[in-house]
Amino acid sequence: MSDETTQKAPAASGPRSAGPGAGAPASGPAGAPGGRKFFRRKKVCKFCTEKIDAISYRDVNLLKQFVAERGKIVPRRLTGVCTTHQRRLTRAIKQARNIALLPFAVKY
Repeated sequence: MSDETTQKAPAASGPRSAGPGAGAPASGPAGAPGGRKFFRRKKVCKFCTEKIDAISYRDVNLLKQFVAERGKIVPRRLTGVCTTHQRRLTRAIKQARNIALLPFAVKY
């Protein structure tokens, strides 16, 4: 009987006993298990695909697509526009704002 009291019970095997995240697969690049769960499409420049050369400040409907609700210019990483077209787009939006075709900011 004294043998039974001095021996310790074996530790339970599993993720609970090892600590938080010990049983979880390693998070790595998109190809590794535990990485991204969905496929993100590469964003393509709208102006390059539609072969639009000139971005005019007068084309308000086009410019509105790249201005957020609050009046901010949407960044490249969200829209997918290439660098050269983003620069032209920014310049056109600022020109349209200066002659009151687009708002600088919205009213509360």
